[in-house]
Amino acid sequence: MSATSADALTLTVAGGRTTEAFALDVHFTLAPGVTTALVGPNGAGKSTIVDLLAGITRLHTGHISIGDRDLDAPANNVFVPSHLRRCGIAFQQPSLIDHLSAADNVVFALAASDRPRGPRRALRQPALDWLERVGVADVADQLPATLSGGQAQRVALARALATKPDVLVLDEPLSAVDIAVRTDLRRVIAEHMAQHRGPRLIISHDPTDVFVLADNVVVLEAGRVTQSGSPTALRRAPATQFVADFTGVNLIRGVAHRGRVEIEGTSSVLMIADTAADGPVHLRVAPNALSLHRVQPAGSPRNTWPATVVAVEQLGDIRRVHLDRPVSLVADVTPGAAADLELAPGSEVWVAAKATEVSVAPR
Repeated sequence: MSATSADALTLTVAGGRTTEAFALDVHFTLAPGVTTALVGPNGAGKSTIVDLLAGITRLHTGHISIGDRDLDAPANNVFVPSHLRRCGIAFQQPSLIDHLSAADNVVFALAASDRPRGPRRALRQPALDWLERVGVADVADQLPATLSGGQAQRVALARALATKPDVLVLDEPLSAVDIAVRTDLRRVIAEHMAQHRGPRLIISHDPTDVFVLADNVVVLEAGRVTQSGSPTALRRAPATQFVADFTGVNLIRGVAHRGRVEIEGTSSVLMIADTAADGPVHLRVAPNALSLHRVQPAGSPRNTWPATVVAVEQLGDIRRVHLDRPVSLVADVTPGAAADLELAPGSEVWVAAKATEVSVAPR
């Protein structure tokens, strides 16, 4: 039985050499009708996985399958070439064919797919229809060199969707797009991914893409899956420092005893509401749970400490303040508060956090 767009995709590389240069030890399944985000630091193996799914790189061990159809199974001497895989992939760089118009790029993808669609001349109208759906019908006859980054990404998305793939993969679809058009293109991507019945995989370094587009997240670090779950689950309980940084949650390591936590690598102590916690723990503090002050505050917060501002960045209608000493943290404040405190790299501030705002988990 051949795979259909309602089949799951399974990728397994069981502790073996994936390529000559990189080893993966992963197993995950992409469910049909679910958008999964693959995230991780640079060098974690995300691009290797995209190349494996695309058939650009061959496995040395493990298998990739869609339903009961193997795409790459070295043990069974199976390797399906890229154009027969039914994987619609929009790469980080659109990689449009330079000498073909936007419409002809989509026509080429339709003609190269393994799903019969009639003579090549009959494919132009379906190609135009797809360009219309993603909002770039007006550039149908333009060459890639004349397109903006956003237009090129939309053409690449149309090309990936047009073949009605069993699996849709978007590799950093917004990384080359101006900030001004990201929101609109993110909406277009969300709309068309939601209509795709098969598994959907998005690779992104941008937490906004993940929290807006993904139903599930797989975290890859150093070739291994370190955490998976819904975006909300990862935000509530990050398992590694990367996940904490990615989701914007402060993760602090320490040792708890009777409501006090000695922070690892420092002489500092934080008070927590959970007096039953005992032994090595992770403390989690949301950036908006930290308040910044010019002088040491008095009153209800039980945790106060001096810190140095490392950087201040704009995130929509908030300012994210990166702090150092005694541990690296981020705090979210309003633009007004940032101005009042005159926050800038090198500024000295006091940080306050209520004990009830510090959650604790054993490690």
